[in-house]
Amino acid sequence: MDTMKYISRFVEKNIVKALARNKSVLLLGARQTGKTTLINRLKSDLFVTFISPEVRQRYEKDPAVLKSEVEALDRENRTGLPLVLLDEVQKVPAVLDVVQDLIDRKRANFVLTGSSARKLRKGHNVNLLPGRIVVLKLDPLVIKESNPDSLEAAILYGSLPGIISVDNKSDQDVDLKSYVTTYLEEEVRAEAVVRNIGPFARFLEYAASESGKVVNLRKLSQEIGVSHTTIASYYQIMEDCLIAERIEPLTKSATRKKLTKSQKYMFFDLGVRRAVAREGTELPKETLGHLFEQLVGLELVRCARMSERNSDVFFWRDPDGPEVDWVVKKDGKYIPIEVKWSDAPQAKDAKHLMVFLQEYKNFGKGYIICRTPRKMRINKYVDAIPWQQVDDIIFDLL
Repeated sequence: MDTMKYISRFVEKNIVKALARNKSVLLLGARQTGKTTLINRLKSDLFVTFISPEVRQRYEKDPAVLKSEVEALDRENRTGLPLVLLDEVQKVPAVLDVVQDLIDRKRANFVLTGSSARKLRKGHNVNLLPGRIVVLKLDPLVIKESNPDSLEAAILYGSLPGIISVDNKSDQDVDLKSYVTTYLEEEVRAEAVVRNIGPFARFLEYAASESGKVVNLRKLSQEIGVSHTTIASYYQIMEDCLIAERIEPLTKSATRKKLTKSQKYMFFDLGVRRAVAREGTELPKETLGHLFEQLVGLELVRCARMSERNSDVFFWRDPDGPEVDWVVKKDGKYIPIEVKWSDAPQAKDAKHLMVFLQEYKNFGKGYIICRTPRKMRINKYVDAIPWQQVDDIIFDLL
């Protein structure tokens, strides 16, 4: 793989801000999102990665080794506490008791990374350091970090740093397939804790093909041949392993009684999704349009996490008629968003947005995200903006 040029990440400022308040940080993210690269840029006093089996076994045998090492750090001639970095901490969860003790006694600040929330949440007697850490998530790159060459490239190859840093597209495909084999098909299957991995493997491929659609657990159950409760547990595994995003529907309405209540799930990265679904790069326009909708949804979710504003992302669907692709709830106001493949959207493309705005009175402006080269005024309440400016909706830059 080519030598990677470091790409500055917006979440860095949130880490620095937390450390400045003497708060420790747990940075969660799927493999190859850049967690290790990011924390290595911090000026630390001790760095331990539990990826190496030799290192991992040392701390598994005696977690108190960490306490001794931190206690030995030089505390003279410094203005703050020592900074300790622990990489892939879910592999040795026993050290978290030691971390809590050191934080409580103000012996050090920590930045911990993890690629499996499942191992941290579901492990027996795992200490999740309540009230002692700021939990942040490192997603694949957002548009303003990755600056993709084209919309098609962003859709087909995703935005994992290690993938998009490779210049050759065929090499990117090879690396995506390798990611699926080494991470999804091995580690995630292991998380499933099932004797027969066949149904889970079929589920992964089907979930990739159905990514971004409203989930029908019973239909999936019939397709794969396992119970609908098992399908639900598979989706939970994907979410816990940080490779799926769950999007809730907006269900509150004064007049509409049949709003969809089922969730949507999206793969965390579109390149990985394509590799899992075993799709090529020549996709029909209808498929590209559906994936464009997912790209925008993923972008909104990622930016909402980084924003200091109180933001959430939903979708809105009435089975009898109108639906809105995404709804951002920010500071109590709804911002409805439609995604269109068009480069010249018209008033008719805002039809469902206007229905939504009439239904909900606590709204901000509505947006059509599309391939227009410049911002366009559709009507008094709706603007169309280029897909490259999706982030600006969350960060109040429009």
